[in-house]
Amino acid sequence: MKKFRLFLFLVLAGFTLNTTADACTRVVYTGPENTVITARSMDWKSEIDANLWVFPKGIQRSGEVGPLSVKWTSKYGSIIASAWDIATADGMNEKGLVANILWLAESEYPKFNPQGTKQGLSISLWAQYVLDNFASVEEAVNYLKDEPFVLVSDYIPDTDKFTTLHLSISDAQGDNAIFEYINGKLVVHHDPSYVVMTNSPVFDQQLALNEYWKGIPGTVMLPGTNRAADRFVRAWYYIHAIPQTNDIRTSVASVFSVIRNCSVPFGISSETEPNISSTRWRSVSDQKNLAYFFETALTPNTFWVSLKDFDLSEKGKVMKLSLDNFATYSGRANSSFVPTTAFKFLGI
Repeated sequence: MKKFRLFLFLVLAGFTLNTTADACTRVVYTGPENTVITARSMDWKSEIDANLWVFPKGIQRSGEVGPLSVKWTSKYGSIIASAWDIATADGMNEKGLVANILWLAESEYPKFNPQGTKQGLSISLWAQYVLDNFASVEEAVNYLKDEPFVLVSDYIPDTDKFTTLHLSISDAQGDNAIFEYINGKLVVHHDPSYVVMTNSPVFDQQLALNEYWKGIPGTVMLPGTNRAADRFVRAWYYIHAIPQTNDIRTSVASVFSVIRNCSVPFGISSETEPNISSTRWRSVSDQKNLAYFFETALTPNTFWVSLKDFDLSEKGKVMKLSLDNFATYSGRANSSFVPTTAFKFLGI
């Protein structure tokens, strides 16, 4: 009875917190022979324009917050999915490190003082900074846990929605970490077992909710709504239930089936629960073979990109695959990328 009361409290807390956000799901599969695959859905109430970009190493970047911006030169090449060509929402670098940005309404970032001494990084570059600089989760955690910069957020252009995000990363060894800013402080959750992340509530509470459902056989009952807490439970159950195989065709198909199960049907949204929003696109990253799979809700095909077959050296070019105007691709889409001037990350 006590366990049930705790569960009920957390569910009600989840309803209370899920009032200002849009939704996504991220899940990681680890299989035999170093098979690691990360999938995510991008759920958003309105159309969120995405394009795919390949960035070579050696790009000089700025944190885009003025004179105190963090500056760096990218150590690793990457493939990313952009959001409105102003931010990196998702991607994988040449070392098999994957970064995924998801909405978290509870996020509260530290104050940035443009006249102070600590450097800043625009939230539009958060995922890209990780992809550019780190080869593993442990390396990223060891550096970022000390908060070497202030993460600076702002309103999404032409909206009254303040950007509140959390970041998940996974690597080719199957390690995982989740970064959240709660009450202005960075909270890092680092463990290979942290293979699922959705939106509200904060990750600690997601784990507590999932503990309750672990006591109920998934073959008997699973929560079926599109709410973030329910998607978390379904993703956790199914990612551990699908076949353990080193056959990459089967494992990628299985992971796609999990992320589709946790998606929201196209055209569905809720005014009373903004955390329920249509799935706009999905990505699946094969971190062993450096293949990046992608599909959108408004095109009929799933296609894939081999990151290994691009020139990611400092002499390589920035390449873009446009998804505008319902562009449709099939199979291996490397040849459809074209050299393009890189987009400018949104700053303040």
